[in-house]
Amino acid sequence: SWGAGPTGGGGGLRCSIPGHEMDVRGVTAALVPAGAFVSVSRDRTGRVWTPNASPDKGFTEMHCMTGHTNFVSCVCIIAPSETYPRGLIATGGNDNNICVFSLDQPQPLFMLQGHKNTVCTLSSGKFGTLLSGSWDTTAKVWLNEKCMMTLQGHTAAVWAVAILPEQGLMLSGSADKSIKLWKAGRCEKTYTGHEDCVRGLAVLSDTEFFSCSNDTSVRRWMVAGECVQVYLGHTNYIYSIAIFPNSHDFISTGEDRTVRIWRKGECHQTIRLPAQSVWSCCILPNNDIAVGASDGLIRVFTEAEDRVASPQELLAFEDELSKTTIDPKTGDLGDIKIDDLPGREHLDEPGNRDGQTRLIKEADKVEAYQWSVSESRWMKIGDVVGGSSQHTTKKVTYEGKEYDFVFTIDVNEGGPSMKLPYNMSEDPWLTAHNFLQKNDLSSAFLDQVANFIIENSKGHVVGPATPSAVDPFTGEPRCMRRGACSGRYIPGSGSTGGSTGATDPFTGGGAYSSAAFRQTATNIYFPKTDGVTFDQANATQIMGKKLKELNGTASPEHKLSEEFVESLKRMLDSVVGGANNSTPPPSLQQINLLWKASHWPEDIVFPVLDILRLAVRHPQVNESLCGEAEGVQLCNHLLGLMAPQGRPANQMLALRTLCNCFGGPQGRALLLAQREAVLARAAELAVGGSKNTQVALATLLLNYAGCLHGRPDLEAKAQCLSVASSALESVQDKEAVFRLLVALGTTLASDQSARELARSLGVTSQIAKYSSVADPAKVGECCQLVLNELQ
Repeated sequence: SWGAGPTGGGGGLRCSIPGHEMDVRGVTAALVPAGAFVSVSRDRTGRVWTPNASPDKGFTEMHCMTGHTNFVSCVCIIAPSETYPRGLIATGGNDNNICVFSLDQPQPLFMLQGHKNTVCTLSSGKFGTLLSGSWDTTAKVWLNEKCMMTLQGHTAAVWAVAILPEQGLMLSGSADKSIKLWKAGRCEKTYTGHEDCVRGLAVLSDTEFFSCSNDTSVRRWMVAGECVQVYLGHTNYIYSIAIFPNSHDFISTGEDRTVRIWRKGECHQTIRLPAQSVWSCCILPNNDIAVGASDGLIRVFTEAEDRVASPQELLAFEDELSKTTIDPKTGDLGDIKIDDLPGREHLDEPGNRDGQTRLIKEADKVEAYQWSVSESRWMKIGDVVGGSSQHTTKKVTYEGKEYDFVFTIDVNEGGPSMKLPYNMSEDPWLTAHNFLQKNDLSSAFLDQVANFIIENSKGHVVGPATPSAVDPFTGEPRCMRRGACSGRYIPGSGSTGGSTGATDPFTGGGAYSSAAFRQTATNIYFPKTDGVTFDQANATQIMGKKLKELNGTASPEHKLSEEFVESLKRMLDSVVGGANNSTPPPSLQQINLLWKASHWPEDIVFPVLDILRLAVRHPQVNESLCGEAEGVQLCNHLLGLMAPQGRPANQMLALRTLCNCFGGPQGRALLLAQREAVLARAAELAVGGSKNTQVALATLLLNYAGCLHGRPDLEAKAQCLSVASSALESVQDKEAVFRLLVALGTTLASDQSARELARSLGVTSQIAKYSSVADPAKVGECCQLVLNELQ
């Protein structure tokens, strides 16, 4: 037994190892020195620990490795070779790099660069090959300090990789819920069954492997394809898994604060830790278990009685465990109804399995206990805070005030972090603006910081909320993406190349000067980073004819009053007419009336949608309708009108309205947050739509591509590429084709991984036919430039 209790029982805690200052994200057994292991942490270091000869049965830090400029998230050992007889240590980090160390010096021998986002998993094979997985959705194969191959096919972060004993076979597990088998760089098989991100892989033999997932299950698979067993026991995300040598027994760790030991297919024992996230585990040569957790400590557990910690240390560990507070939000203990809980007498009955938990009510407090079989007693494992499924976001105190969130923003890698306090009731744009001013940062980061706030406060409700397992990505939200707030990328600085004397190819004002000019011209088509909007307006026609005429035929319950119609007319006047418009800006009341009118019956609503399309370009309307609270409603309403069985005029105007939402910062933030749903619905309209619908769809993609240009979000770009690529299969209209080509070019420009993805999607052969289009010439020219990007 691995029981952690103080009264013997044949094993338990061997030692707790302080040393790291932040979460320990990875641990792995080292080959040399004997009995040693390596840990890596968010404190940006890796450390090698060797067993002490001294009676305290602990470990001593023998070597500290530095070189990453951000969190270190994974580690693996590269087997000894002639050049490096003691082997090497590879670490991957949130700085997108892999550092390779020897045991002799603290700095890396070399770095492997190529991933576009966090490197979160590593595995080594024979002959010095190294396999890495990244949030950029790819896995890469490295040999002799070079990237030999990029494995593309997952549609989300690759959280886990493993090399199989048979040469050339590799596994990858992803946040897209699938596992893929690769042979010589080609995907041979996809294993499906997990219902959430795949977080860990462990190879059993050349015919079997294990996987663990955020869906709280471990699965055992035959390499041939079938899932032969599902292991259930964890109550929250499972992060890591390790197999005992020469057996099917294994250990797993996760977000439910536990290490679980599995024997003969059953959860044989549950060890709880006084830390929320148990990130990583490994099995040492003597079968002891090392685990790394979010409290920065490494703990080693043993079955050997002679290596168990002293009774004092065991008591200290149990005491620490009993004092931890368990947050019901994490779902570790199921839904808790305080009033229904029994009192202390409930602990008089023995448990029926190791690790079983019981909650009791003590005064107005809820305490959690776990049954220890080896000691035949209930051990306290913590107090439950706010014990109910209705939880509120806990306030965080910063500079003497309470906030819903305090984000850590790292602007310059290696420089000091800055704190950004935020309350859900505040405007994210204003908060971002004040933060930039306070810290003397360029206002060019406004969009980025505001979108970061919106993204990382999504799903939280101040006051009662529904419980949800929040993926503790890095423990706290951080704006840490390379080129995000790091001062390298200034949003909107991409040249649009529009100042070369040729006309704007979107409005077609004028013509190109000559063929000779065209050959010397720079690329005037892409990247196009300023949004394209639909501005043409005929106010008298919309109001005078359509709206009044349809209002006249509307049924009594839908008829608008004269004042209502007059208010809409005043609003329309105030949003068209450009800079010299003397009409007062739209009032909040007018905006509310417009929103109400947009819910007219589908057969008569289109003139109102036309007013909405023009209105969302106006700063006040954009802010009001696309803001935090209303934005999702607006988006859902427009997506409803775009349903495939909807009316073509409404579909087209809803698409144009979405395009025009990109005209303001709130609209851009809203559409980036809702990208997946918006593009999925838009893609359904590519087939058989009218010319106007096709152009509006192509423009929506173009605006998304412009917004994403310069951002390292490959998942979003992959969706743009795939929707643009499928739209090109069915779109006939040449203007729509042109805009889709510009969207492709903007997505590919200065993004190597997007180019590789486009090649693997077969975009080259798909667009080649447009390179000879001479009428209009811009289609052929733009196509040729996109093909050049794909060379």
